[in-house]
Amino acid sequence: MKKHLLPLALVLASTAYSQPRPATNDRLPLTYSTTYQTPVFADSQRLEKIRKVFPIIDSLYRSHAVKNCFPGIAFGVVVDGQLVHAGGFGYTNVARKTAVTPKSLFRIASMSKSVTTMAILKLRDEGKLRLDDPAYRYIPELKKLPYLTADSPLITVRHLMTHSAGFPEDNPWGDRQLDDSPADLTKLIAGGLSLSNVPGVTYEYSNLGFAMLGAIITKVSGKPYQQYINDAIFKPLGMTHTVWEYANVPADQLAHGYRWLDNAWQEEPLLHDGSYGAMGGLITSIEDFGKYMAFHESAWPPRSNAETGPVKRSSVREMQQPWTFNNLAASFKYPSGRACPMVSSYGYGLRWSRDCEGRVYVGHTGGLPGFGSQWWIMPDYGIGVVAYGNLTYAGMAPVNWAVLDTLITTAGLKPRSVPVSNILAQRKAELVQLLPNWTNTAQNTIFAENFFPDQSLENRRKVVQQLYAKAGKIVRVGDLVAENQLRGRFLIEGEKATIDVFFTLTPEIPARIQQLDLKEVSN
Repeated sequence: MKKHLLPLALVLASTAYSQPRPATNDRLPLTYSTTYQTPVFADSQRLEKIRKVFPIIDSLYRSHAVKNCFPGIAFGVVVDGQLVHAGGFGYTNVARKTAVTPKSLFRIASMSKSVTTMAILKLRDEGKLRLDDPAYRYIPELKKLPYLTADSPLITVRHLMTHSAGFPEDNPWGDRQLDDSPADLTKLIAGGLSLSNVPGVTYEYSNLGFAMLGAIITKVSGKPYQQYINDAIFKPLGMTHTVWEYANVPADQLAHGYRWLDNAWQEEPLLHDGSYGAMGGLITSIEDFGKYMAFHESAWPPRSNAETGPVKRSSVREMQQPWTFNNLAASFKYPSGRACPMVSSYGYGLRWSRDCEGRVYVGHTGGLPGFGSQWWIMPDYGIGVVAYGNLTYAGMAPVNWAVLDTLITTAGLKPRSVPVSNILAQRKAELVQLLPNWTNTAQNTIFAENFFPDQSLENRRKVVQQLYAKAGKIVRVGDLVAENQLRGRFLIEGEKATIDVFFTLTPEIPARIQQLDLKEVSN
């Protein structure tokens, strides 16, 4: 591999980057990197720590591109609802040596899928369809679909959204259908389809299913799904440079796709927009897609603030839930070599993964002839990354894992803490007053009816007094750390030992203590 073909040097530019820095000759590497201005974060120290990692992030993406012979790579980092850093290396057009910038427009392939499901949820929220409606209600040709068994359930809209309709995995066949017309799709369905599974029993990736979702959006909204998504989602989010048809992109902004073959880049022909665009046809920039990622981040945490997005926050969170189990990677390792098993499921047009440390990732990959991409957000950490490459099925997962892991580790980021509810704080204060002697417990109403039948007052008093004796003089009662609005823990620190106190409340109003566990922990 002629790795020297990819630009190596890093040229830093300010946020005023309307024109990339030109090369003085063909050998001067064309590169791009910029740090965006962003509103002050609630934790200014957190932002400063994150900023210090940007040079490492640039290096990780550049090294990944060089190692894998990408003609070009574009990437971005989204933090707390803002695109805070973006960059690129290499070329969008090899022949013309057009430099990659955060404004360059790449086809993002299956990263398009969540935009399609977001449109479905918007129509659902407007009362225009239901997720458990039979799909044939909107695509009549499906009514004659031959199912595998007599007891098969009907394919629903939700099945299509979660890759559980029973269609066979259709990569790479589906990639070549991108420019099929709506009439082509209708003809395919009317001619009969082969199923690999009974609907609703397992995950199997189906581009065809998402093409059907596009047809459903068209049917229900009364306009082409592309126009509906543009009007209902992209325009409200300010995504003014996201398009479906490559012919509408200015030549100096369009990323051409390539295949690495015989030690050289060979250009892949671009397909026009069609009925399968709902599964993978979007063309967008890091800048524009960063706004979409920011909207996904803004759905967290749940709160009572006024809605400001094109789709309800609760619907965005619904998209991000694990609806169909996909995979258990028992031997998963982060690029650093750290072993950490990972479980993955599919949401609504989104992948959901959770590792052995409880870190949750939400996003999607994308791959087409000429292109590869991936984005992740981490809802609990308020961070996300996105990367595009203009090489056939360019794998972005390894570098994105490395970037997120490095960002968390190097910046010392912690997950968002759960706010402590009033009732949880009240019960903690009441417990502290009560322990260790349980004085006047009979008159106390803070415990649920199961509490003392589960373990007698005498036994509880004995256990707690023994722990306090080991702890010695109490010097500090720690802050309450909430797991949710009705469960939490805190530490009681003594001169000789520390006691961990965990308690959980009932669903009553007022919520009462139903479980209380105390144990000694190391000082």
